[in-house]
Amino acid sequence: MAFTLGRFVVHPVHDGTFSLDGGAMFGVVPKPLWERSHPADARNRIRLALRCMLLEDGQRRILVDDGIGTQWDGKHQDMFGIDHTESTIDAALAHAGCSREAITDVVLTHLHFDHAGGTTRQEGGERKLSFPNATYHLQRRHWKWAHQPTEKDRGSFRPEDFEPLEKSGRLHLIEGATELYPELHLFISEGHTVGLQLVRLESAEQALIYCGDLVPTTAHLKPSWVAAYDLYPLTVIEEKKMLLAQAVEDRSILFFEHDLSVAACTVKDSGAGQVVVDRLISL
Repeated sequence: MAFTLGRFVVHPVHDGTFSLDGGAMFGVVPKPLWERSHPADARNRIRLALRCMLLEDGQRRILVDDGIGTQWDGKHQDMFGIDHTESTIDAALAHAGCSREAITDVVLTHLHFDHAGGTTRQEGGERKLSFPNATYHLQRRHWKWAHQPTEKDRGSFRPEDFEPLEKSGRLHLIEGATELYPELHLFISEGHTVGLQLVRLESAEQALIYCGDLVPTTAHLKPSWVAAYDLYPLTVIEEKKMLLAQAVEDRSILFFEHDLSVAACTVKDSGAGQVVVDRLISL
């Protein structure tokens, strides 16, 4: 289900689900606490959504992140529990009345495999861009980081997912926060990875924030609940506090990339210094 915010029609675009270690997703938070909302399987993995976002304004069709893709061998498909049974990017775009060829822009929050794995696909024995007519927007600092990651985060990048961008002529590298198009703003987050960019839609009535990996699920609304994947966890905590304070104040809609059951919501202060879900947004 889609809804309209300002000049954009907003569609959720599902690329199925995958699984990650629950301890890795919640860092130092004890398992008995995080398992209340995210029960683990026998391998200690939790199920997570792969929820991208499609924006349409009558002229442009903008896809925010492009999922995990389908170029996985059996070993890694099993390791990450990749499941496209319920949806794929193609099926979700078709449901929204769109196609790969119709996408004009792809905004990549960052290049981790669960956010940019669908950037390319195999065709005729070679890797080609999945959205051949799109401009791909990414922060320059993150592009450089992805080519020389640390030992801590090297496993989160698959170069084959994004290397074809370099010579495609369709890569737009951005320097910092910007208004990409009217009412569509990109702002920078540095805690999860270097040069991560998040989307903020601003209209006269309301704003929407695509939370990406800064607030991957509603359980992560607690500022101290940060993932072991985050490069700079203390930075994540401070960034979340600022984002959530603003969301409470202006009633912004938060759009979640990885929450299985909640696509979007508004939040409120519980009165005990804790930000909690207020109103669910049906998508």
